[in-house]
Amino acid sequence: MTQKERMLAELPYHAWKDGLKEERIANKLRCQEYNSLRADKFDEKDKLIRTILGKAGKNLWIEAPFFCDYGYNIEAGENFYTNFNCTILDVAKVIIGDNVMFAPNVSLYTAGHPIHHVSRNSGYEYGIGIKIGNNVWIGGNTVVNPGVTIGDNVVIGSGSVVTKDIPANIVAAGNPCKVIREITDDDRKYFYKDRMFDVNDFN
Repeated sequence: MTQKERMLAELPYHAWKDGLKEERIANKLRCQEYNSLRADKFDEKDKLIRTILGKAGKNLWIEAPFFCDYGYNIEAGENFYTNFNCTILDVAKVIIGDNVMFAPNVSLYTAGHPIHHVSRNSGYEYGIGIKIGNNVWIGGNTVVNPGVTIGDNVVIGSGSVVTKDIPANIVAAGNPCKVIREITDDDRKYFYKDRMFDVNDFN
């Protein structure tokens, strides 16, 4: 197996061999170009980000700056929005569902290194995929670690470090991120904590 094949198979690999370094440099240049485009160049930005990502649905918007390793390992569904300064280390698959929103400074890390220093100093690293369901909102300054799955309709509170799977229909937060409570139909009438909607067209 090549080092790229090992990387994609979620096996230990060397990130500077078999063309991987060159692929990352090429993608960094695409990201640099994307991040330098004027904010009003909507069509150009849309076309370029679709050359970076492996898959992208309709109504995609990624605020600059945006950073990723390879890009082709990222699959985003319909209506994906991420605010400023999103970083996705996509050495493994990152699958993002429909109607997902990221606040500023959200980071998804599929990449990791061995715990033991001798193993780590060998230069081997790994990537384990991340999956995010539909209708998910991830708060600012949140980190999602390798191998995590976040279920549908989840809200992750700001500043969280998500180290384990989060089930569907849950509010979760903290470091490490933990389930706080279930989301219920009663939540529908509130826009923030105990503040109720004063309009009727939010349904």
